[in-house]
Amino acid sequence: MTAYRFVHAADIHLDSPLRSLALRDRELADFIGNASRQVFARIIDLCLEERVQALLLAGDLYDGDQTSMKTARFLGEQLRRLDAAGIRIFIIRGNHDALARITKELVFPPNVHLFGGRAEAVEVERDRGERSIVIHGLSFAKPHAPEGLLPKYRPPVQDATNIGLMHTSLGGSPSHDVYAPCSTSDLLGSGFRYWALGHIHKRSTIEGSCSIVMPGIPQGRDVGESGPKSVTLASVLDDGSIVLDERIVSLAQFERIGLDASGTTTWHDLVARLETSLQDAATRSVSDHLVVRLAVSGTTPLAWNMRRDADLLRTEAETRAKSLGDVWIDKLEIDCRRTPAGATASTDQLDALRRTMNDEVVASEGFRTEATDTVKELLAQLPPECRRAIAPDEAALEDLVARLASEGAEEVLARLSIGDPDGAR
Repeated sequence: MTAYRFVHAADIHLDSPLRSLALRDRELADFIGNASRQVFARIIDLCLEERVQALLLAGDLYDGDQTSMKTARFLGEQLRRLDAAGIRIFIIRGNHDALARITKELVFPPNVHLFGGRAEAVEVERDRGERSIVIHGLSFAKPHAPEGLLPKYRPPVQDATNIGLMHTSLGGSPSHDVYAPCSTSDLLGSGFRYWALGHIHKRSTIEGSCSIVMPGIPQGRDVGESGPKSVTLASVLDDGSIVLDERIVSLAQFERIGLDASGTTTWHDLVARLETSLQDAATRSVSDHLVVRLAVSGTTPLAWNMRRDADLLRTEAETRAKSLGDVWIDKLEIDCRRTPAGATASTDQLDALRRTMNDEVVASEGFRTEATDTVKELLAQLPPECRRAIAPDEAALEDLVARLASEGAEEVLARLSIGDPDGAR
């Protein structure tokens, strides 16, 4: 008898449009957008190299109301590669797939089983004497599923290894809407041996009598989906036990890199420290490409120089990144405070202005009220999941307003200090 092996992936989001990233860097947005295709091809390659029996796709294969037939053609070509090798594919629709016209119009190869809006249980053909494998699945019929789906699944088949596919937000996640909620305790008590989940983009696993796996998105799309991304290679052994193996497939990984500028007194020192940070991050990266959100902090006489010449500092970062190869700069964040090299009439005036802004303006109730209303108006223009990630509650909103006010004050001081020679390059 041989093990039954399958690859479990979810949330491919083929050809996902990256609007926020495109606002900063169109070339980077195009690269990451196309990476979803390359990563899906890598998943197909993995199935072929490992000679698995099946590929399980737990929802959100597409990103929404996708109408491009180029996407359909690409998907069909990849799935036919598995069909030619005799590898089966089991797919459920998630909240994004439910919107996709391709899902309804594309004719899949014969090796594909797309679960519908009613629960199904498919027994896998195996050799005589081998343990029965049953794949259960249920697709989203509509884009929203506010109620749990677990009660709708068929009961586990006796004397078989039951594997379930479900697209669910589980108990909830700050950056994800609630979809088909259920608890891990309910899944553990379901009688299934493996739950192949999708929807939450961060990987998580529970192993034991029932393995519950959320593989996460296989290719991050912004710094909120940082780190290397993967799929799961699972092996059902003869005794019914399951062995899990995480496999990294991401083409590029996002990372937030902190650069402490404390103690730097010249622009040359700052750039040298920046280059070292990028080199260290590139060495640690396990994906082919690295996309960096560079966060500069610390106390330095160069703080105002960095703020007023942020475009120059970004150019320095991009030049060093290009020299390293396969390293991109997503964004540059500056949160530094200034330690003047010496008191001058100019710095005395700016320090007095800082005290006025902090003590009389930012601290006033009128300013806080107006600033909070402005931030709320801006947040209202964002998707719900983004709003929750930025300001999940009132306390977080207050912290956000305070941080923006502080940053704004430093930005004003930096621009007013153009004639100040302290910290000059």
